[in-house]
Parts: sequence; structure tokens; C-alpha cells
Amino acid sequence: MAELHTKYLGLNLRNPIVIGSSGLTFSLDSIKKMEENGAGAVVLKSLFEEQILLEIDQSLQEAAKNDMIYDTYSETLDYIDMHIKEKELGDYLDLIRTIKSNVMIPVIASVNCVTSHEWTSFAKKIEEAGADALELNIFVMPFNFDKSCEDNEHIYYEILEEVRKQVNIPVSVKISPYFSNLGQVIRNLSDKGADGIVLFNRFAGPDIDVDKMTVTVANRFSSPADITNTLRWIAVSAKRVSCDLAASTGVHDGNAVIKLLLAGATVTEVTSAIYQHGPEYIPTMLNRLSDWMDSKGFNYIEQFRGKLSQASSENPDAYERLQFMKYFSEIK
Repeated sequence: MAELHTKYLGLNLRNPIVIGSSGLTFSLDSIKKMEENGAGAVVLKSLFEEQILLEIDQSLQEAAKNDMIYDTYSETLDYIDMHIKEKELGDYLDLIRTIKSNVMIPVIASVNCVTSHEWTSFAKKIEEAGADALELNIFVMPFNFDKSCEDNEHIYYEILEEVRKQVNIPVSVKISPYFSNLGQVIRNLSDKGADGIVLFNRFAGPDIDVDKMTVTVANRFSSPADITNTLRWIAVSAKRVSCDLAASTGVHDGNAVIKLLLAGATVTEVTSAIYQHGPEYIPTMLNRLSDWMDSKGFNYIEQFRGKLSQASSENPDAYERLQFMKYFSEIK
């Protein structure tokens, strides 16, 4: 029978299915269900820097309305700032401690950050609370017309480098595909000390209700078709960077897990499929992986991981534009 054990970020996982950062990973009961159904690891729901900043701003606006407790020279601003940060961080650290004392699978903390300021110091406290690793969920909005591509990319590198100074636990970086030279960014993150890179962040897209003339949210969950971009960049990056690669977005069944491992993924992060089918769907995905390995004569994942990466493939053009040109132009 196939052996599904693997290593990710230096951690021993019983299989390559990791439950991604989401509402599914924000309570002990939910995470225990993931463990009971076979998940290899979990990434806790992110501690959001932007959410904390917004809460601080709203509290300061309320305080500013009362001259008795607030003036520009008082310590109110500093108090509110520190109080909110400490409360949010304290709750998150308590969650880590609770989860770690009740489950056996690796627990990866997650920080959704947009700056490299004091937020990086949170990483040390997260390590001290017992997290096995830390996933930096970074997304700098690429909508500022006054900033260059290099300016945006530098923020990613700066955050990673500052966090690496704070902790000894493994650090991965979760990114979006929105870069002018994505391959170079992936390579640079690996060179600058990332133990892993998660491809990709997924965002709920905007839609427009034409009857109400309002902006709405579309596609809260990913679809199986969303795997294509993840598959391409896992395959292109595999064996060309020194860090682990986690595949995220579009992982909806056991076949998707197999495809991404063949492309070179170290693990797959699953979220939408679990929202839609429940934790009981994890064994279904694992059974498909195990049965496929048995049918192909593979005893271990390492025997086929990256077998169809671009670096190893007999048809590397399949991952590039030439294949599309051949198809649409009928080039022989």
C-alpha cells in the first residue's frame, strides 16, 4: 500500500493535504475534525494587520470626539494603539496554545501583513506560543499608480527578511500571481530565506448587480478550473528554487492533488472543497491519491514528485505560450 508521508517546511506530515488558512481553521473543534479525517497539517486563520489597523483607526476617531479623554498631546493614541494590538495578538496566541495542546498534526500560524513595521515582531511571540511554522500571507495592492513594480516587490522581501531575523521556526510566503515578473519574485523569495512559497493567494472577485447597480462579491469559493494557473507556476518553479512549494487554489479532488504533486508541489492547501463537502471529504481525496499510486507502482510520493515539472518534462513547451500558439494557429 502506498506510503503518503511527506515533509513540508522541515515538518513531518502524514500526507500532503494541508487545510488552508480560513474560517475552517479558527477553532479547536473544527481543527480536531480536520485531524480526525486525516489532514496532514493546518494553517490557522490569519491574524490580519489591516483589520487591526482599521480597528485602531475607528477607536481613535471615537476617542477624538471626546475632548475630556483625548487631545493631540495625550497618551490616548498610544494606549488605544497598544491595547488593540495586544488584545488581538493575545487572542491569537491563546488559539495557538490551545490547538497545539490538543492536536498532534503540525500547526502553521498565519499573519496577513502589508508592512514590515512592528508587525514582524509578532512573529517571535507566535513562535513562543508553539506554532510549528509561520505562513506570511502578503498582498500589496498593485493599484497604486505612483509606485513601481520594484517598490511593491521590495515590501515582500523586506517583510520576509525582518521576520526571518525574529524567528527560528520555518517561514513560508503566500503570494498572489500579480507581479510583472512572477518567476523572478518566486526565485528572489527563495534566495532571501523563504522555507516555502504558497502559490497562490485567492481573492473573492468583484461583480456588479445590474438591477440594483451595486458592486457585489462573486465566486466566494474557487472552482476546479482555477487549478490551471497554480499548476503552471508550480511546474515552472519546481526544481528551480531551493524552497518547498505549496499549491493553493483549485484543489478540489484527489486528481488535483496528484496533478500538483506531479508538477512539483511539496503539499497542496485545500479550503473551498472542505467548505463545500466537509472534513469527511479529506479521506476521499487521500484514497484517490493512494489508489493511483498503487496502480502506477509508486510506493512513496518522492518517486513521482516533480516528474512532470517543466524542468523534468519531455514537453516543457506545454507550460508556455508556444503550446497555445500551436493550438490556435494550427502550427505543426
